[in-house]
Amino acid sequence: MHIESQQAALDAHHDDPGDLPIMRARFEHNGSPRYMLYTIKRLGLDRDHDFHLDVELVSDELEGGMETVEARLQGGAADLIDIDYISTARERAEGAAIVAIHPYGRTVGGLVAPENTEIDGLADLPGKRIGVVRRLDKNWILVRAACRETHGFDPDEESTPVEAGSKVELTRMIREGEVDGVLQFWPIVPEITETGPFREVLPVSRLVQDLSGVDRKLPISTFLTSEEFLDHNPETVRRFRGAYREAVSRLMAEDDLWEAIATDLMTYDDPAVMGAVRDGWRDMVVSDWDGETITGMERLFSHLLEVAGSEALGVDHIPEGTFRPEAGE
Repeated sequence: MHIESQQAALDAHHDDPGDLPIMRARFEHNGSPRYMLYTIKRLGLDRDHDFHLDVELVSDELEGGMETVEARLQGGAADLIDIDYISTARERAEGAAIVAIHPYGRTVGGLVAPENTEIDGLADLPGKRIGVVRRLDKNWILVRAACRETHGFDPDEESTPVEAGSKVELTRMIREGEVDGVLQFWPIVPEITETGPFREVLPVSRLVQDLSGVDRKLPISTFLTSEEFLDHNPETVRRFRGAYREAVSRLMAEDDLWEAIATDLMTYDDPAVMGAVRDGWRDMVVSDWDGETITGMERLFSHLLEVAGSEALGVDHIPEGTFRPEAGE
């Protein structure tokens, strides 16, 4: 579904902020946080928590090597985005004044291939063309780490990663047969597998848990803000966290909300796709975090660093102050 029609669905619930503090949320038009943002706006949860969430959907194209949402935050045009914490560490290590203020979820993807493919798992990747958004994408890094750890080869060397530049282009590439498989973002996987001769070979979330060595579901993506916004608006950050938790609770329990989401935000008004995305979101999302969660995230990072190396991750450490679990408390 185009950005314009989804934005119109959100704008229908944008009221006058009045004197309420404003938080400018800028999120990808094909990313799963838009379901939560839509729910907050549809139910007025931001107003219930005494702030105004100004939501704008943007493209997932790259700007200067960064995804658009990152560029918006670092350029001062956004107060709230989400990206994976490996990217956060990489950007912060390069000097970006950004901080993770709350978990979002296990936002990884799936390895998708044609139904008649000979790809049945990671061991079958050598010699194959695999579409990725970019080579520093978290899904590719996790696959590289798992292949090296479990199968003794690096697909960055034994396979041919093909950078698509966007999730939309990834879908086009697999449908037109330009690649043998793609590592697609999880909400888009059902749109491919339910509407064509494709199957999900492997959910990358399985690799997250295998590599981390823990049972507890770990968030890969977090919500970010700038240090400046957090310093000047800690109460607004706290209010967002409250609205987010309430939205998660409602989305976990109320199927009718997902029917509205399917109508207003999803590409296909297909009950099978909607149900798969709903169930996947519920399995993916994390409503809160604590010290144990962050320790697990750091352990996974260390493992990825050991297996894949700093060149693959683009960073060799998580800078101090990256995670701010106390933000707004």
